[in-house]
Amino acid sequence: MTSVDGPASPPHPQTGGLDAPPQAGPAAPADGRPTDQPPPHPGTAYPGAYPAAPYPVAEPDRLTRFVVRLYERSPRWAVPLAALGCVAAGIGYALISDPTRSAPDAAPSCLLKLTTGLDCPGCGGTRALWYVLHADLPAAARHHFLFVFALPFLAYLFVAWAGKQAFGWRLPELRISSRAIGVFLAAWLAFTILRNLPWAPFTSLYV
Repeated sequence: MTSVDGPASPPHPQTGGLDAPPQAGPAAPADGRPTDQPPPHPGTAYPGAYPAAPYPVAEPDRLTRFVVRLYERSPRWAVPLAALGCVAAGIGYALISDPTRSAPDAAPSCLLKLTTGLDCPGCGGTRALWYVLHADLPAAARHHFLFVFALPFLAYLFVAWAGKQAFGWRLPELRISSRAIGVFLAAWLAFTILRNLPWAPFTSLYV
């Protein structure tokens, strides 16, 4: 039988109802595999699938837990104060030992210079620090020019970091690019090589 407006809609082949909406296809499995493939073997992953469980995280050992708890409970000025103590210990050693009057093989001595007679990249740094503390910059630069050059930058970086940690200071940030660091390291290497050459004027750099 037909209605006045037109022929009746044919029954849906699956539901049998009139004008039934089409059925959606089967949902994609959560493991990311194609719908026409059987379930994977345990431990098999498909591209784009998320891992079933996060990667296991190693538990911190007792020493690490102790250091973390100590850091969390210590006041914010404790770490800068400890760093300042290390710097003060180095300055005090340079002042007390007076490396400008020590013998070349006096302990502690540079192993490279003691065994080969060559200046290492840091040779002369303690003597340069001693001369800086006594306001004799030409003598300090003669013993280690690059140390004297880098000292103001290192001092500013330390003051800016310690002031921010301890007192919340907001000093202008000193940004040093990777290229500048590379140029400084290359100059340090060239300085180390030149100061060991046995010809003038490079012999004046030997300490």
